[in-house]
Amino acid sequence: MSTNITHRNPEFPFRHLLGIEGLHPPHINYLLDLADEAVEVSRQVEKQKAVLRGRTQINLFFEASTRTQSSFELAGKRLGADVMNMAVEVSSLKKGETLIDTAATLNAMRPDLLVVRHSQAGAVHLLARKVGCAVVNAGDGAHEHPTQALLDALTIRRHKQDIGGLNVAICGDIRHSRVARSNILLLSTIGARVRLVAPSTLLPSGAHNMGVEVFTDMREGLKGADVVMMLRLQKERMSGAFIPSVREYFKYHGLDAGKLSYAKPDALVMHPGPMNRGVEIAAEIADGPQSVIREQVEMGVAIRMAVLEALAANLPA
Repeated sequence: MSTNITHRNPEFPFRHLLGIEGLHPPHINYLLDLADEAVEVSRQVEKQKAVLRGRTQINLFFEASTRTQSSFELAGKRLGADVMNMAVEVSSLKKGETLIDTAATLNAMRPDLLVVRHSQAGAVHLLARKVGCAVVNAGDGAHEHPTQALLDALTIRRHKQDIGGLNVAICGDIRHSRVARSNILLLSTIGARVRLVAPSTLLPSGAHNMGVEVFTDMREGLKGADVVMMLRLQKERMSGAFIPSVREYFKYHGLDAGKLSYAKPDALVMHPGPMNRGVEIAAEIADGPQSVIREQVEMGVAIRMAVLEALAANLPA
């Protein structure tokens, strides 16, 4: 989190959203409440608000992510912002421009909000120190993905009312997942009991020191769970053989009906997407009655509207 604090919006007094770390329960609940209002706006025929009218939002994605980028684009437009997506693949960055050069170029464009995804942990924090606008971390390396954790929390809260005291099992490739890190921080902060369930090769070092329960057996880890959150195998971030084979991974750590039966009968099934069906999750579970995976996509637009609105309240008039 940025320590650059303003005072225009006392309920969310931050200049940037760089991570969940540093947020307290009142800040998180404020964003979730604001997102609940945004859900209703998005379900109307007239979907636009004017809170960002006259503001410029730039989506700067150094890593491809159709789902997150389109979600931020929709969120900005529904709030009335002028939204520009920067095509990094064809920009001067490919010609040797540094991140600092990019920051200077962006500053010259005078944006109000900058949404950044980057493959390197810490890159978004560096940009935030070099630009004069509000910055939102849309995922940096294996570090954090704060809006994904917020939309997951919003989805859970809308079904379970109170997240405090829930048993949430985060399962799969935790070692390489920024989604897992942000969710551990957020869910623990607002009182959930978090479990990590993964083969030992896909657990982060120091997992036992994160204030969570750790399991390598899927059935043991899912016993009595209120929420089962599956994660994508991050093959692009793996530099070695972390699993014997996809078939064996699904047999022992993929979510199927047999393993899900160990969780509570009304347990929610979640996945940040994109899913590898038959690898992390069986198709019939992904499309089944306990799945809220499609709802997570809808909540993604709402939570990004909430974040942009909260940060815009702290921008200079």
